[in-house]
Amino acid sequence: MTDACYARSTVPDTPHIVLRRGTPDDSRRCHAVLIEAVVDLTTRQGARWEANADEMWPRFEPIYQLLAEHAAEWWLAEAKGSGELVGYARSMERGGLFELSELFVRPGRQSAGVGRQLLERAFPTGRGDVRLIIATTDVRALSRYYRTGTVARFPIVTMSRAPRADAGHVNELEAVRATLQNLPALAALERAVIEFDRGEAEMTWLVEQREGYLYRRAGEPVGFGFVGRSGVGPVAARDPAHQPAILDHIERRAEAIGLKEIGFEVPMVNGIAMRHLLGQGYRMDTFLTLLLSSRPFGQFDRFIGFGPPIVL
Repeated sequence: MTDACYARSTVPDTPHIVLRRGTPDDSRRCHAVLIEAVVDLTTRQGARWEANADEMWPRFEPIYQLLAEHAAEWWLAEAKGSGELVGYARSMERGGLFELSELFVRPGRQSAGVGRQLLERAFPTGRGDVRLIIATTDVRALSRYYRTGTVARFPIVTMSRAPRADAGHVNELEAVRATLQNLPALAALERAVIEFDRGEAEMTWLVEQREGYLYRRAGEPVGFGFVGRSGVGPVAARDPAHQPAILDHIERRAEAIGLKEIGFEVPMVNGIAMRHLLGQGYRMDTFLTLLLSSRPFGQFDRFIGFGPPIVL
């Protein structure tokens, strides 16, 4: 954990800003800053993302509850006197995987030292066997992330379309609805694919908040996938060739539960998933993210991440 003297402190370079640890009561304010910052970034990049924080809150609230309950570090920067939330940063820790889940500063307050101070507290140097960031393509943020010892490995793209009930590959794999009894099998699959698993608490959240499926072939677990109103993913397959069947099943379930659009967060090194989804008429979103890590890890040719792309 970071030093206790940081419990509440003034930012040296910006004495009008006060830092403190986040609490669950801060979640909605953090959500508003995230949406405002992403809308500003996409506008500056010429592909404005139309989003309303209040309208999106019901979908995001369960995710923020998860992040609030299990954050390794969570820091807020507030304006001294007014209490305005200027920015925040948060990290998650899963065994040796230490991930910066969020770092957002309100537009108009950026490039003034606040982001650097938040990053130092939420993602301290030397912590984690693998240090991980799912980052936007904001070059100002990327320059900070390289200083934390991480390197860009590959881009991640959202592949989306309206789900169809007749997506193919119907009978190739057995799909079994995941329950809490399946947590060990789900964790073993995730470790086999990306070297780490997200832990019992996060996997329990996925099983309870989304439809989860354990995929079997000849009785043996070969993959898993999740879909729900809060988002899609993660998806993992021991053999990358099983991904089309898994993706098609998830798409059919998305249509069955009434989703108007389905989006997969696909590492662009995952050639099988990319070619399959493109062949099925999915479109690539113009807003890319990047996976940065302190060392190479995992087999991302058979993995699709958590959606929305806040954490892996």
